[in-house]
Amino acid sequence: MTSAFECPECGNPRPMVGSCPYCNSNLLPLLHEDTAVFNLKQGSPTVEEAVDRLTHYLRRASEVGIKAIILIHGYGSSGEGGRIKSGVHQALENNYFSDRVDEYYFGEQVAFGGEAYHRLLRRRPSLKSHLKHFKEGNAGMTVLLLGNESRIA
Repeated sequence: MTSAFECPECGNPRPMVGSCPYCNSNLLPLLHEDTAVFNLKQGSPTVEEAVDRLTHYLRRASEVGIKAIILIHGYGSSGEGGRIKSGVHQALENNYFSDRVDEYYFGEQVAFGGEAYHRLLRRRPSLKSHLKHFKEGNAGMTVLLLGNESRIA
């Protein structure tokens, strides 16, 4: 998978968060797509760390113009009970991210051909290639649609 972001200094692919691994530039990356994939469970953070990472990522996403995020949080297959998933879902349901997140769809709701699937495609057609991972619904992912700039400001 190619990076959705490019370093404005050296032109190499780079992550949205952090400096460029090639030239150490801290300038905001250039955006190639309006959708990003964020693996929140990478590095096995605690729930608190995961929510903090998501908060930081959402802030950065709005700065560079991301409109949708496919959030990978896992579903508890390790026997841990899906604490990160539960923590993120609880934060979303309690409007913790309401200053940035306009709508959210839990992966279980986004099965191919379902009502939520079609609603997402109407709102963000660019999600089509990402939603292939939701054929039967995907309990380990959540789709976040970000608000517009004026609402975030």
